[in-house]
Amino acid sequence: MKIYTFDTTLRDGTQGESVSFSVDDKLVIAQKLDEVGIDYIEGGWPGSNPKDKEFFSRAAVELKLKHARLTAFGSTRFARNPVEEDRNVRALVEAGTPVVSIFGKTWNLHVKRALGITPEENLKLISETVKHLKDHGKEVVYDAEHFFDGYAASPEYALETLEAAHQAGADVLCLCDTNGGMLTGRLAEIVAKVCRRFDGIVIGIHTHNDSDMAVASTIAAVEAGATHVQGCMNGYGERCGNANLASVIANLEIKLGHTTVGPENLAGLSSVCRFIAERANLPMRNDQPFVGRSAFAHKGGVHVAAVLKDSATYEHVPPETVGNLQRVLVSDLSGRGNVLYKLKQLGLADRLDENARAKLLERIKQMEHEGYELEAAEGTFELLAREALHPEMRFFEVESYDVATRAFGPAASRTTAAVTLLAGDEVLSETAMGHGPFNALHLCLLKCLAKQYPEIAEVRLKDYKVRVINSQKDTAAKVRVLIEWGYHRKTWSTVGVSDNVIEASWKALVGAIRLELMRLTGSGETDG
Repeated sequence: MKIYTFDTTLRDGTQGESVSFSVDDKLVIAQKLDEVGIDYIEGGWPGSNPKDKEFFSRAAVELKLKHARLTAFGSTRFARNPVEEDRNVRALVEAGTPVVSIFGKTWNLHVKRALGITPEENLKLISETVKHLKDHGKEVVYDAEHFFDGYAASPEYALETLEAAHQAGADVLCLCDTNGGMLTGRLAEIVAKVCRRFDGIVIGIHTHNDSDMAVASTIAAVEAGATHVQGCMNGYGERCGNANLASVIANLEIKLGHTTVGPENLAGLSSVCRFIAERANLPMRNDQPFVGRSAFAHKGGVHVAAVLKDSATYEHVPPETVGNLQRVLVSDLSGRGNVLYKLKQLGLADRLDENARAKLLERIKQMEHEGYELEAAEGTFELLAREALHPEMRFFEVESYDVATRAFGPAASRTTAAVTLLAGDEVLSETAMGHGPFNALHLCLLKCLAKQYPEIAEVRLKDYKVRVINSQKDTAAKVRVLIEWGYHRKTWSTVGVSDNVIEASWKALVGAIRLELMRLTGSGETDG
């Protein structure tokens, strides 16, 4: 069965804390959503703010949608305004979209308290607004706000509001769990009753995640007869977010056999979710189902051993169906299978015998005991593997390093560093001034090695994270520094641990440079 997908990331999603998109962001995201096969893209509320008004104005010229129908969002007319004079309704018409989504009050509590009108007057707001938009040639999605709370308070009136929208010509009646408090079983019962009452009409579902049930409730609504699903990529949205549309799509397509974006587009889910997270400047949850980095990551040795024989033993779907990858993590919980898997990824498995792999595993477990976290620092694992293969290739040893910061008043300081390396029979010493201790040390290291290895100057820091390991020791606690590096299009992370944050940072820095030197000189061959 075809289930229509309605993405509201650009409207409802932006109501989430810390979620903000520029007009340029919204335009490129809309294009990506179209490419992945979304049926409706709700772009915003043109009557509420200048940004959304500009979006629709530019979208009419710049967006080249091949499949999706762009949708403008708004409300029913204000009670004091005739529909043809209502500024909000006029903005919806002027947005120029083929589809308009409007919300109306379903819960008599809101009708009386929020609008301050009679139930009968509210029905007129709904029917007149829908009819006006239909008279202007719009496809109308009617969002019945707070439908399930309204139904619980008065089933008769909640259904009357839907009837008003239907009789006025609404194309979709979408039932909204606006507060996100309805339990899945009860929601499904109500959806089934609505589907029977409005047989042959497209019934939609719009859920919020305040009870952590938004995806489950959306799937249950489809099983009860809904054929239109709304949600946000990555689960963005107000308070606890909306139903994660990526999870909804994957479950409907893979588990229930419905058609949403189609199997040919399903593999684009992971990339579109990451693209949207990047545009939002927010970290994407690693544990996000289907599309997160950890969705198909395996850590326990027993699990890995089974996955290597048959991935179905611990994977509910093949990761490539949603554009994701299987990953095996290396940690103190690892077995030999974890190490073997990672070595295969690096192209080194056949070059280390079983005894060498066992020693590598013991070294990893000891480092994890000391506070290292190699599952997040795959660059450090790669360095250990290459060192196990070529223990003689160290390139340099650190003889000494020194760093000092002198403050000049409350807002000015100067940091200088000195580094001495031993490279074979040669002593390399340099000093540098930098923007803080780590930058100064980095500059010194590059100056020491630049003559022989100029390429390493292109290794760039991309992210830097510090975490306290044993907080009970207060400010004397040991810390773990995780640094992400980039070289052209390749990225990797290295880790350092110490009770001195500068030393931990230095260890991660030296590891990153030593690893890149091994890659540049072909030590261990492939870059994996």
